[in-house]
Amino acid sequence: MERIIDKIAQSKRVLIASHTNPDGDAIGSLLATGLFLAARGKETTLFNESAIPAVYRFLGAVDRVVNRLEKGCAFDTAVVLDCGDLHRVGRAAPVIEDIPVVINIDHHITNTRFGNFHLIDPEACATAEIIFYLMTAMKAPVTLEIANAIYTGILTDTGSFRFSNTNRNAFKICEQMVALGVDPYRIAQQVYGTYSLGRIKLLNLALDSIEVSPNGKLSMMAVTQQMLRETQARPEDTDGLINYAKGIKDVKVAVLIEEMAHDGRNPEAPIPYHVSLRSNGSVDVAAIAAAFGGGGHSSAAGFSIEATLPEIKSKLLGLAEKM
Repeated sequence: MERIIDKIAQSKRVLIASHTNPDGDAIGSLLATGLFLAARGKETTLFNESAIPAVYRFLGAVDRVVNRLEKGCAFDTAVVLDCGDLHRVGRAAPVIEDIPVVINIDHHITNTRFGNFHLIDPEACATAEIIFYLMTAMKAPVTLEIANAIYTGILTDTGSFRFSNTNRNAFKICEQMVALGVDPYRIAQQVYGTYSLGRIKLLNLALDSIEVSPNGKLSMMAVTQQMLRETQARPEDTDGLINYAKGIKDVKVAVLIEEMAHDGRNPEAPIPYHVSLRSNGSVDVAAIAAAFGGGGHSSAAGFSIEATLPEIKSKLLGLAEKM
């Protein structure tokens, strides 16, 4: 941490980035880092390739996040957040690789240790927890905007303090954020209390797609581009759907298979999918994801793959037999 603090102190133009299809931790960490570095006089650019989901647009400074980098941008430092691998940032990965100093801050046990400096703590409940302690070490004041971002990151990555990564620090930090003015009810309403009609219709189709392995240990749910078009749902509306598959009695591993946007004009092109995995704690899904080139935590992981939906399901059903 001390070496990273020194590098940040020396920096002038900083690119701060988090992973595509961002969740609350990726967004909360991004905003908190951007706000506190800007307050220290750094020229900052906040980047995420994907659109910010509507449920997180209440957070301060979210309008400062850009989804493309202009040619000729000259950064002396990049801070990459909540990414187990640099390519999780999307198409900007080659740009970041050319930045002289790349700081990698993450809490995924499968992190590839990319970049020049690493601050990786698999015991942290969220990357937002690590950012809080980095700010504390730098004696950075925590404004209400920053507090909202940190609280949101921890709240969402612990599943409202329900997931196995929930630790003592999650409660300690969030208590401090509430003392600074964070309104837990308001944030819970923003994140969990309001759904679009498209999401409700998508949920209906997603629930209908659930399949359970013959031994009852694995459940699979699928979301296709056709389903998104039919319900007029947005990609972020799939967030949290996997928990319905995970809640089925006796299921050890739940899977959400999402067909990603692609060029449908070429019938010969492979179809890209993102596969999310959730465990009840008895199966290490990070190991499963790693076998497919992905990563994550023992209880929550994922990977990307180009194949057909039946092929993906067949591979996963094969794994279920060993559970």
